[in-house]
Amino acid sequence: MSATEITSAQAYQADSRNDGVLVYVNGAFVPRGEARVSVFDSGFVLGDGVWEGLRLVKGRLISLDAHLDRLFEGAKSIDLDIGFTREGVVRAVQDTLDRNGMTDGAHVRLMVTRGLKRTPNQDPRFVIGKATVVIVAEYKTPVPEAKTRGYALFTSTFRTTGPDQFDLRLNSHSRLNLIQALIQAIKAGADEALMLDPRGFVASCNSTNFFIVRRGELWTSTGAYSFKGITQRNVIDAWQAVGGVARECDFTLAQVYSADEAFVTGTLGGVTPVTKVDGRAIADGRPGSVTARASSLYLESVGAA
Repeated sequence: MSATEITSAQAYQADSRNDGVLVYVNGAFVPRGEARVSVFDSGFVLGDGVWEGLRLVKGRLISLDAHLDRLFEGAKSIDLDIGFTREGVVRAVQDTLDRNGMTDGAHVRLMVTRGLKRTPNQDPRFVIGKATVVIVAEYKTPVPEAKTRGYALFTSTFRTTGPDQFDLRLNSHSRLNLIQALIQAIKAGADEALMLDPRGFVASCNSTNFFIVRRGELWTSTGAYSFKGITQRNVIDAWQAVGGVARECDFTLAQVYSADEAFVTGTLGGVTPVTKVDGRAIADGRPGSVTARASSLYLESVGAA
């Protein structure tokens, strides 16, 4: 099944140009079919690392500083030396884009792991050498039907976690609980999983941040039990900049079912409508005008309109 045929918040249109992309692997550029890391790499062994997803629009990487902040904060919090300055990371990403001749419509996955291990175990003292850095740049355009039809969500029984268990504000390679939630949603015929926090309030989706619209206000979670969404923050800021009300607050599943509109935000898709949750239509089951306005304001604010 191609990526275009998959109904998912991470789906994108097929693009033959991606067959020939060069992947950055520790300073070397190799064809995608030959890009490799060792089976002893910390990322493969344990998911020990951090990553960022970047969107290239009209020659510019959207919210680059915010992504770099999250990358370096996450690395520092797990005592991981990336081996690059911020400028060095930007240079490596730009070199990858340049080598692939990319100036627009690309999505970049920047991945950093603790590096090669002497043996498969948890102890970071068994790492040999420097961190592993991989940069994959691909042409990715979201499937247009997602905007016109809207996503269907399914509320997972898997909960998000607090910072004392697994801090989701850490953009780490370890995503198994989110994948488990997504599998439930897929089996239920939905596009994405809606996840509650340990207290029963709505947290986020498995790969996107979630908003509802009530009486013209945007509501999204506080972030205490969900990942730090950069697109989420951009949408809030853009909405508030024109005098709109955007709340970061606790809200319940019952308030989701009775919402006027709903949408999700993410690096790849920007703002995407949600028209159904747990088999129940949100309002009239069609993308709404407030969602469209939030999308327009977001695109304008990041220079992607």
